[in-house]
Amino acid sequence: MGPLARTGMGVALACGVLVTAVSIGQNSDDDSPKAPTAAPSKEIPKGPYVALGDSYTSGPKVPPQTGDPSGCDRSGLNYPALVAKELGITAADFRDVSCSGATITDLTRPQSTDHGTNPAQLSALSATTRLVTVGIGGNDIGFSSMITKCVATGTLFKLADRLTDITDKAPCEEKYASGDVDQVAQKIRVTGDRLTQALTEIKRRAPEARVYVVGYPAILPVKNTHCGRGLPLAPGDVTFLRQKQLELNTMLGERARTAGATYVDTFTPSKGHDACSPADTRWIEPLRPSSPAAVVHPNERGERGMATAVVNALKN
Repeated sequence: MGPLARTGMGVALACGVLVTAVSIGQNSDDDSPKAPTAAPSKEIPKGPYVALGDSYTSGPKVPPQTGDPSGCDRSGLNYPALVAKELGITAADFRDVSCSGATITDLTRPQSTDHGTNPAQLSALSATTRLVTVGIGGNDIGFSSMITKCVATGTLFKLADRLTDITDKAPCEEKYASGDVDQVAQKIRVTGDRLTQALTEIKRRAPEARVYVVGYPAILPVKNTHCGRGLPLAPGDVTFLRQKQLELNTMLGERARTAGATYVDTFTPSKGHDACSPADTRWIEPLRPSSPAAVVHPNERGERGMATAVVNALKN
């Protein structure tokens, strides 16, 4: 996603889906790759490894910022870099082409940023690739702009609540999912179709790779509580937005499995580490970050947690 808007998942997910694919020469864990075969080896590949995705993958504002173009906001400590290090993958066998603000369309076409153009991400794949990770989808459903609008609505709601003692309302949900039309659910279905096409193309370009679709970590708490100034949302909208994130992750998992890829669950291990949790434990930063990170995006702790989830998936 992107720092609130451009980073991809923006305030929320830049959020897109994270996919990891392993192909010959690409690796994501700590065993040496076997010779190419029709069926991928169960051993952990050592590379080549290609990381695809949006801002939840690239790690905007998490130091050190590196890579070209600089407008993609890649961190040297994002989860792909940490996975590569854990698996002992050399720099020559590791390519991180993730980019803030990326949508699934940007996997197959150049993406313009404020500072340079990122080539089509799938152009980094080849027949020698052995590991691919993709984190994308949040920007496709407009999660960033939705969170921004929900925060604005929540701010007004809290003022009205103090004045009129309104309880447990969800004004943002009323805007996006009122009556028989759930706009977010519709966008998730369309995004799922696009993801399926992208996974098919990844398989075509990197037939020997293992592919892992990485889901988004928890942005909001389990209970219908408020985040104070961290994320001023109406109480009911905390539940609404959390449910929509779960629906997005569920779609990513279903599409990954149907395409023969592996889904990486980062939501479960991130529970209790959302943007409303204490500063010393949170993975996702609120509107006023206390650690270097884009607003409503993973900090270094979050990127490390996501890396651990990917490595565990590779080992299992």
